[in-house]
Amino acid sequence: MNAVTRRKFEIAVEDEALTDLLRRVGAARLIDPIDPESSEDGTSLRLVRRLANRWTNGFDWRATEARLNRLPQFISRIDGLDVHYVHQRGVGPAPMPLILTHGWPGSFIEMERILPLLTDPAAHGGDPLDGFDVVVPSLPGYGFSQAPQSTGVSTRIIAGMWAGLMAGLGYDRYGAQGGDIGAGVSMWLARQRPEALTGVHLNYIPSSFAPCIDAAVAPVTPDEQSFLDRVKAFAAEGGAYAALQATRPQTLAYALSDSPIGLTAWMAEKFDAWSDHDGDVEAVIPLDTIITNVSLYWFSGTIDASLRLYKENRLDPLAFAPDERSAVPLGVAVFPRELPMPPRSWVERVFDVRRWSMMPKSGHFAALEQPEALAEDIRAFFRPLR
Repeated sequence: MNAVTRRKFEIAVEDEALTDLLRRVGAARLIDPIDPESSEDGTSLRLVRRLANRWTNGFDWRATEARLNRLPQFISRIDGLDVHYVHQRGVGPAPMPLILTHGWPGSFIEMERILPLLTDPAAHGGDPLDGFDVVVPSLPGYGFSQAPQSTGVSTRIIAGMWAGLMAGLGYDRYGAQGGDIGAGVSMWLARQRPEALTGVHLNYIPSSFAPCIDAAVAPVTPDEQSFLDRVKAFAAEGGAYAALQATRPQTLAYALSDSPIGLTAWMAEKFDAWSDHDGDVEAVIPLDTIITNVSLYWFSGTIDASLRLYKENRLDPLAFAPDERSAVPLGVAVFPRELPMPPRSWVERVFDVRRWSMMPKSGHFAALEQPEALAEDIRAFFRPLR
């Protein structure tokens, strides 16, 4: 592929959009739940009020915008869509190219704290030989990446776009890393472009990942069945969001596009429920980070596209044929408060698992919650693959 044409990008939200957002937050009509402290039925009124109060009394979007604009951001046209990405060059004798992919309800800001740990490890107590050139794209329809103009853009298609982006940036060989939807994109990359991948590191295995099981050759083990049972229980107790986004995302999008508090409650539920804390999400993910993330979705005006990716993935699942295996080395960091994760044997059915780390702390948003621990595991995995 020829080198991609790219233009520098800076976030510049119009004053009118910011004023409208703050007006809507201030005028929000909140609910009157039975227990305002409880999150048993969804996002607690207490958390929504804290976020709304912070948004209108203390949160400074312009300061946040200026900070994010210190990151080297670009827009490139990839397969007919304008893709936003951060491209941070590494420090050290031979930085390895690495593409990091976020998920939902995240964004590229998930990687803000881990970026310097990967690009300049020596400045943070690490080995300069472990440096990376890091590319952090925004998924199509997320943040400042253009929304797809037609149906069918699943993680499989996005993986092909990322391969085009990396080739266009001049990287013939590179690593991939991701969690949530980003894990699916990274696994698809390993299937589609094995010759270009030095390795894949994940901090989540999508529950939709399904190696084909030949019971006569390798029946499901008790540990694997326990995992499948946990996935089923999670879907029944906490999977309503995914079922809705994977079937009727557009109906939900009307409400979330009209109400920033509705959007906040929909997303904050996941930051609260899926992170590793003892009752206060702010202990691990600051309110300003949640507000910044929600703001990116709000200002983009493409919440429908971000939700629809769940439907696209349902229609184009990450499934493997009986004789299909990936030779790309795989590393997995398993965090204790993660969503249901399979045992190593489940993944080894189709991947060459080189590293399987049981991490001491964190939940689903490892790059936000424990960036140092995640960065060290990424460095350790790729060290022998350089």
